[in-house]
Amino acid sequence: MLIPLAEVPRWYAERKPRDTVAVRHGAASLTWEELERAANRRARAFADLGVKAGDFVAIGLPNSNAFYETSFAVWKLGATPTSLSHRLPRGEVAAILEILKPALVVGGEADWNAPKSVPQNFVPEGVSDEPLDRPLARYWKAMTSGGSTGRPKIILDHQPAVTDTAAAPPLSMQPGVRLLNPGPLYHNAPFIVSHFALFAGGSVTGMTKFDAEETLRLIDAHRLEWVNFVPTMMHRIWSLPEEVRNRYDVSSLKTVFHMAAPMPAWLKEKWIDWLGPETVWELYGGTERQGRTVISGSEWLAHRGSVGKPDPAACALRIIGEDGKEVAPGETGEVYFLPADGAGTSYHYLGAEPKRRPDGWESIGDIGRLDADGYLYLGDRLSDMILRGGANIYPAEVEAAVMAHPDVRSAIVVGLPDAELGNRIHAIIEINEGADAEEVVDGMAAVLSDLLSRNKHPESYEITPVSLRDDAGKTRRTLLRDERKRWIAEGRAFQLRPRPATVE
Repeated sequence: MLIPLAEVPRWYAERKPRDTVAVRHGAASLTWEELERAANRRARAFADLGVKAGDFVAIGLPNSNAFYETSFAVWKLGATPTSLSHRLPRGEVAAILEILKPALVVGGEADWNAPKSVPQNFVPEGVSDEPLDRPLARYWKAMTSGGSTGRPKIILDHQPAVTDTAAAPPLSMQPGVRLLNPGPLYHNAPFIVSHFALFAGGSVTGMTKFDAEETLRLIDAHRLEWVNFVPTMMHRIWSLPEEVRNRYDVSSLKTVFHMAAPMPAWLKEKWIDWLGPETVWELYGGTERQGRTVISGSEWLAHRGSVGKPDPAACALRIIGEDGKEVAPGETGEVYFLPADGAGTSYHYLGAEPKRRPDGWESIGDIGRLDADGYLYLGDRLSDMILRGGANIYPAEVEAAVMAHPDVRSAIVVGLPDAELGNRIHAIIEINEGADAEEVVDGMAAVLSDLLSRNKHPESYEITPVSLRDDAGKTRRTLLRDERKRWIAEGRAFQLRPRPATVE
């Protein structure tokens, strides 16, 4: 049965036991009835502030029960939510708000200077919590992206704000699924999967900030079944001492998805060995929904390194070479998708234009190849590739190898100017607390010798105390590269360590 997203909390409040928890963060939880009434109060308060059907509402809230009260309140008004990091600096958020022109900003920082806003701790008062009768939102979400350029754009999803309660939930979820959300809700994947779980009558156990051991504790305590990670999270969980990992019972997990960033093959093998190939899944695709690929752990073992095959009922996929023609299996080119319903049917941008060929095929900037069986293997984004001595070096491949060092917490690889080779490979690494930087760099050659050919080894290392990736595993590699190029041009010293001696 098709129902508006606005009606989801009431639908399940009327059909589930009254004490059934819909959302929890820490010790605070909301039953379905509490979620329904809280969302109704917020919706009325937002309406009094001028929000009406067809408007955008920017949500600048941290992961919390209040976030879900707000998203459902927005849908109850026939408006469309846009989720933003509550920590965005004023300049960056100003550029987004100029494009979005929201009727209201909920949360955010005090210096955002939004034309109309309520604070993060906003509590509606003096309004009814009874159901509302408002028009259906035409678009269910509008997410932001800076892309490789850093210029903001809004990706307006063309799906209306409805759900089919009789349909099978997506992504191997089951009705009533118990989902863990460890990722920030201002990113597309956490926003989607956590709301999908609620649309399916499930529960969401959210984390206000990712912590590796706390993740395992929550899975154990609440018998959680479904989780979406980014590889950074999986790396940090795997880096826990074995006795800590084994302290918790994670046998309730039925599905572990990972997406949003490249996954080191060695790390994926560890997780498959730990949880079983039928549990570990991967998805590749963009917020724009032009297309996607999905692969199970079992398939991955037969096609190691692949991100899967497209569903022909949903989209088609081609690899296009530099000459604009489709390449043969095994050859590398740019990845293009075409939705089954045709170009432009899944989304449109505010503030940007798509990279679309005259025939309707679109690229989101990644390169890859197909094998003879139609499985896709990714390289990197075109903007991130390093051209060294005439050879293409893919940063994600080098980063995965560097992160195989037991004391490396995260790594970003960029190309820096080199008079002879054009670019040299520079690794910015975040190491574990208490690790010795000199020992980590000196021991890197031994780790890399079995994983990378010599020409792909970093030629310099930089140790940073700053977290390289956000809680969603995202990084702006281009900005890191450009910052260091500027430092070099200015003659500014920064922490460079030469490549360690080769292991023979």
